[in-house]
Amino acid sequence: MAIIAEDNIFVLGAALFAMAWLGFWIDNKDIGKKISGVVWVLTAGMALSNFHVIPFKSPVYDFVGGYLIPLAIPLLLFKANLRKIFSESGTIMLVFCVASMATIIGAVLGFYLMDLGDIGPKVAGVYTGGYIGGAVNFLAVSQAVEMTSEEFSAAIGASSQVSNLALLSLIAIPSISIITRMIPSEVMNQINEESEEHKSEEEQEPFILSHVTGAIAISFVICGVSDFLGGYFDVKQYNILIITVLTISLVNMFPKVMEGVKGEFNVGMLIMYLFFAMVGAGTSATLFFSSAFNLFLYGMFIIVVHLVIVLTFAKIFKVDLADAIVASGAALVGPAVTAAIAISRGWRNLITPGIMCGIFGYAIATFIGVAVTKLLS
Repeated sequence: MAIIAEDNIFVLGAALFAMAWLGFWIDNKDIGKKISGVVWVLTAGMALSNFHVIPFKSPVYDFVGGYLIPLAIPLLLFKANLRKIFSESGTIMLVFCVASMATIIGAVLGFYLMDLGDIGPKVAGVYTGGYIGGAVNFLAVSQAVEMTSEEFSAAIGASSQVSNLALLSLIAIPSISIITRMIPSEVMNQINEESEEHKSEEEQEPFILSHVTGAIAISFVICGVSDFLGGYFDVKQYNILIITVLTISLVNMFPKVMEGVKGEFNVGMLIMYLFFAMVGAGTSATLFFSSAFNLFLYGMFIIVVHLVIVLTFAKIFKVDLADAIVASGAALVGPAVTAAIAISRGWRNLITPGIMCGIFGYAIATFIGVAVTKLLS
């Protein structure tokens, strides 16, 4: 029996928020660049539950997973303006589509070449969603395909390490002479030694209460409509997909209004970190360590196939290496990290296209991930 009872709502709430705080704090430190805060949150949750400090199950966890997570999806997608994405992404969008297809090929090939057990189709789906979109898609697909907390924790724990290695690969590629000789880059050649002086610090999005409360209200409405439609058509297991469709439709009907909303993404990320803490708390360490290594190898296989296909495409069709790296990064590590890569290299004209492609990935990846799971089931 755990020290903290499963019905001790306030103390368990404090524990979840403390673990979320730990994740955000680590993300802003040097260690967070090597090991994501998500991994630390999951590990902290697992440690507390497996050492019987907090319970494996609680109504608090059910509330976070059942109500807060659907609420977070719209908050994380309110900037998915498809018209803007396509108009500002240029050639990089084409390469991003190739990169997304490469992820699908890697996931399907790996599924047939490796023994992933009964959860294989689910893992293939969530990894496809995660490596085309991001953590929000990883989470959304896992809910749509009904992945258990233990399965989710093992999958995202292994995936986080793979993502770190993918990031290191993307950073290292411009320094690998054999690749730069095979795939020339005018962008890289035009960067002078003074580019470091033009780096800009990441701007913090303002937190405007009137915007945030309005965004949360809209998110509640979207979730309510989705719940009604899911019940009416008897497809409640796809509520996350319905929420995604409704959100993207709203954003693209009122793009200027949604573009002006400030602070909603931070609230969505807070909810996601609470979810990661909850998942860690509900995970058996024995199951996690017995399955995570195999999933790590599977994730690495997807990344290798992805990079080989993208670089081969760039070589054959004479795509600028910098464009290929940014497009690949938008899929594998998301828009924010891709922007950081572009800034660190001085590719300032590639920052916006990279972000736009990453946001487009958020919009489509959940549907692709669920489709891959259905295909392989």
